[in-house]
Amino acid sequence: MPERTPQRGPSHGAERREGDRHEGLLKRIGLAEVYNPSMRPTLLPGDQLVVGYGAAVRPGDVVVLRHPFQHDLLIVKRAVERRPGGWWVRGDNPRVKNDSREFGAVPDDLVVARAWLRLRPPRGAQRSPGSAVRWASSAVRPLVGPLRPRPPAGSGAPSRAAGLLSRRLRAR
Repeated sequence: MPERTPQRGPSHGAERREGDRHEGLLKRIGLAEVYNPSMRPTLLPGDQLVVGYGAAVRPGDVVVLRHPFQHDLLIVKRAVERRPGGWWVRGDNPRVKNDSREFGAVPDDLVVARAWLRLRPPRGAQRSPGSAVRWASSAVRPLVGPLRPRPPAGSGAPSRAAGLLSRRLRAR
């Protein structure tokens, strides 16, 4: 079952006043929830994503996009590279093929948002202070910048140093 997200995003065609600067920023930020395992191990079902609507996309970014064959369905994938026709996107889980291997490059106008942070809810009861601290230290994880996870192997991955850092973060 593909990922879904609320249809909250930037308002189009609205006038901008001086006092609306911060309000405009908040309209460009939203939440998305992951519903399937296509992005394992980076994202798990139940994870929440803080996303930026209309944010520039670079290879390696986690993005929310409209499914090319079912435009009312929003999915979460990793932007791998630019190709003729748009972005080649893949899930991090090689067993799930609901990505560009199935539907080809995704046009730019179907890319809705870029994910900035992963928020992981607690799984089960936190029975000890140690388990609560471990959960708290891994509950929020950036998906952009130098700490973002590495794209799947063979997909134009970033430098070796960034890949080693990503493996350490995922191993926790």
